[in-house]
Amino acid sequence: MTTPKSGRKPVTVTDIARASGVSRATVSLVLRGSPLVHADTRAKVEAQLKRLGYVYNRAAANLRRQTSSSVALVINDLSNPFFAEFAAGVDEALGEAGYITLLGSTNESPERQHAVLASLMEHSPAGIILSPAEHSDGEQVQRLVGAHTAVLVFNRELPGADWDFLALDNRRGARLATEHLLALGHRRIAFFGGHADSSSCQERRQGYIEAMIAAGITPEPRWLVECTPSRVEAARTTAELAASYTDVTAAVCYNDNVALGLKLGLIARGLRPGQNFALTGFDDIPEAAQTTPPLTTLAVEPRARGRQAAELLLERVRDRDAPARHIVAPVQLVVRGSSGAPVS
Repeated sequence: MTTPKSGRKPVTVTDIARASGVSRATVSLVLRGSPLVHADTRAKVEAQLKRLGYVYNRAAANLRRQTSSSVALVINDLSNPFFAEFAAGVDEALGEAGYITLLGSTNESPERQHAVLASLMEHSPAGIILSPAEHSDGEQVQRLVGAHTAVLVFNRELPGADWDFLALDNRRGARLATEHLLALGHRRIAFFGGHADSSSCQERRQGYIEAMIAAGITPEPRWLVECTPSRVEAARTTAELAASYTDVTAAVCYNDNVALGLKLGLIARGLRPGQNFALTGFDDIPEAAQTTPPLTTLAVEPRARGRQAAELLLERVRDRDAPARHIVAPVQLVVRGSSGAPVS
């Protein structure tokens, strides 16, 4: 029913049915968008809904039917173009299945994540797709959302929680990038960006280290440079590589945002990415192919991953008792100008 204006009796489904000359059941079908209602009848009911100012209380309807038409999407960094593409894929797939997306961003803060999840849970979503903030406590998140909420975790592991997990092939991707730089003749290669206690960063570092050791090179501790995985922080942190410019000639970056930030920092210091310093990214965001020089990176198809995450979550909504799944999405090396020509 509608929220009444001061002094007015609230408009009910019965009022709409009486004004339209149809049954309450028919009005309910129209409100739910059922295809069973004839177009002429639908138009007549919708005209009365508009005339009388009726507003559908979806939350109350969900409570009556013990279902929900919404899914919560909580991501750790809305400023990263990767997550904009990922969110678009999630929303497309949910929309096709008749769900709406409730979006929240945590900006890498577990405290903000707690507040966002608590607020979204008030809407009783059918499920949650969560890309956890760094330093998240899985047991705390699980207590907050409850044992009966369908959850899919994306990209970063969430220790202490046993939910479906959609990961990227981080380890193999970083190894491919490192092997590419090694094949070009680089031997002093840094791993730049991310935080070592993040599972995705750990996996990408491991792939980098494996490739270096396989080439007979032990990475020096100063070649592992941490920073928040954002463009601004990467540009600021470029100074930490300054002392190594005389020997470090290339960098495998945690993600494309970090790579683009490092590129700006290098240019500010008189270096030319793709000419006298090589670098690679990870994600293949739309801007990666358009920057100068274009960025060598790992393509992960973020929009497709968003659709995949939504489809996996809806499968969980339909079958709550199935065992938790761990799915790893493939990555592909895309070689562009930022990695440059072979070292002479």
